[in-house]
Amino acid sequence: MEVKRDILWRVYLCFLGIVAFSLVILGRVFYIQQVQGEYWKKQAKQQQERYVEVDADRGTIYSEDGKMLSTSIPYFDVYVDFGADGLREKNGKRFKENIDSLSLNLSASFKDRSTADYKKELQTQYKNRNRYYLLKRNISFQQYKTLKSFPLVRQGKNKSGFIWEVKNKRLNPYLLLANRTIGLSREFIDSDGKVKNSNVGLEFTYDSILKGETGKKLVRYIAGGVYVPVDGYEIEPEQGKDIVTTLDVNIQDITENALLKMMNENECEHGTCIVMEVKTGKIKAIANLGRDENGKYWEDLNYAIRASEPGSTFKLATMLSLLEDKYVTLDNRVNLEHGVWQVSKRTVYDSEKHENSEDVTVKRAFELSSNVGMAKLVYANYSHNPLQYIDHLKKLRLSNLSGIDLVGETQPIIKTPKSKTWSATSLPWMAFGYEVLVSPLQTLMLYNAVANEGKMMKPYLVNEIRHNGLMVKKNDPVVLEQSICREATLNQLKDCLVGVCNEEGGTGYKLFKGSNYLVAGKTGTALVA
Repeated sequence: MEVKRDILWRVYLCFLGIVAFSLVILGRVFYIQQVQGEYWKKQAKQQQERYVEVDADRGTIYSEDGKMLSTSIPYFDVYVDFGADGLREKNGKRFKENIDSLSLNLSASFKDRSTADYKKELQTQYKNRNRYYLLKRNISFQQYKTLKSFPLVRQGKNKSGFIWEVKNKRLNPYLLLANRTIGLSREFIDSDGKVKNSNVGLEFTYDSILKGETGKKLVRYIAGGVYVPVDGYEIEPEQGKDIVTTLDVNIQDITENALLKMMNENECEHGTCIVMEVKTGKIKAIANLGRDENGKYWEDLNYAIRASEPGSTFKLATMLSLLEDKYVTLDNRVNLEHGVWQVSKRTVYDSEKHENSEDVTVKRAFELSSNVGMAKLVYANYSHNPLQYIDHLKKLRLSNLSGIDLVGETQPIIKTPKSKTWSATSLPWMAFGYEVLVSPLQTLMLYNAVANEGKMMKPYLVNEIRHNGLMVKKNDPVVLEQSICREATLNQLKDCLVGVCNEEGGTGYKLFKGSNYLVAGKTGTALVA
């Protein structure tokens, strides 16, 4: 009897436990449905639907005369929602009436399948109610226009189930012309698995202007891990603005070919060539070439804005300083020491020994591009006060960035006596372009200022910004220095530059002998370690 009573007690206890547990579960269900219902419905909807970004059409980059240098070409992915109401109503009447003609047109247009194969595939996907069937990938704009005219498709998205996804591919119509300056577009996959572009050049500098405003669209999650667009829930992207550059396609082409010719003739590792409009500072062309691993030349880096030791082209700044301070005249004489001169346990060398022209005028020393001549003149006149010479270099803005509208310009370096690497020989070595770092573009700014009657202009690459064909911003020429020196100094510098190219024995004489034009310039050489 006691055993039965004990068993019954345990049964009742278990029953009460089950009832209590059931009541807890029912209470929890009631609480979730009635109290937290809206919250969990919202969470479920967020799992099924979300907003994704829609990239805007990127703006176009034009040359000064309106030629397209970089533009975006649309490509389309075509999907079909076989669960669309328009395809399902009236027992699929619309689909059945149009499938034959649609299959025929698809086969004739794309020529990748027979009409029968297209029909079979479409019927299979229709039967399976595929909500996001990829029909075609990366079709062109012309193919897209043709496809939209096909039977069934032309009835619109709701009735046909056809969905279009637009993608843009960056295209340079002139291929490698000014490629580094315009901007290379490199595709990469970001952390979200989305294809993005990494740019350089103008594409990078003006990225925020070119890319426009990103839009958003609502997508819904369906079986198979696919998101499909939800109609009526989209924030349209705003198209990017266009930029009109200062570049001239014809001048750029000539510049690139001239640079390649000189690179091949001299077996150079890398080189750059820049064309600037004297009065304005507009950059009409920039060409850059470097060797790849196979020894072939290609536009790998923008050497125009990378600082390096300028070598003999820097002698113009040295000559300007000496003439401006009236330490020398062009007729003063300097001994070139047979092309070898020792100063403070270091030796300055010329590329030639100057056997027949040891004692020459200052002008002739410049024409011969004598390192010894320039070093001796600077050492004799500025060793007591190096800052006087350095102040001239700073006034010529050789210690400042050029300010050109390109990202990546290297900071120039002009030594001073306070620099850690300053030595007793720094001053004479600076005289012929060593122990200083400036970019080719900064050197060009100096030479351009001499050609521009002493007025130094800021270099720039973009004339204006346009939106929907209308100008929204215009860049005007900017004067950096109204006058880099006295008029008398300027005239003497011009005489020196003309002499380099036109006086027999000048380092540029052989290059321009017999030229139909009067040429002024300066050759440059650099030591190779």
